[in-house]
Amino acid sequence: MSHYDLWEQVVAALSGTGDDAGAAAGAGAALLLGTETRALSSLWEGLECFAAYGDELEPAPLAAAAGEAIGRAPDAAGLVDHARIGSEWERAQGGASIVDMLLAELNS
Repeated sequence: MSHYDLWEQVVAALSGTGDDAGAAAGAGAALLLGTETRALSSLWEGLECFAAYGDELEPAPLAAAAGEAIGRAPDAAGLVDHARIGSEWERAQGGASIVDMLLAELNS
C-alpha cells in the first residue's frame, strides 16, 4: 500500500465515509489495511500542515484553515526549520520523533 492509499484509507475512516468508519471513531481504534490490521495511533504521531506549491501563507491563517478543515484546532502553529529537523531525524536514523522536534521548536 502506498502512502497515498494509506492516507485515503485513514481519512475515510476518520471522517466516517469509509466501510470501517465506525471502528475508527474511538481511541485505540484499528483499521484494516490490505491484509494487516493496524492501530490508527501506530500510523503516525501527528499531522503537519504547510503551504503547498511555494505559496507563502502566514502561520495563523493557515492554522485556522487547517483547524476548520479537520474540525480540531492545531496544538501549535508557526515557522520551523525543516532542514535542521530533517537532518536531526536522519542522524537519529529514524529513532527521533519529528513531531516532538516540531513542537519543541514551535514552543521555544
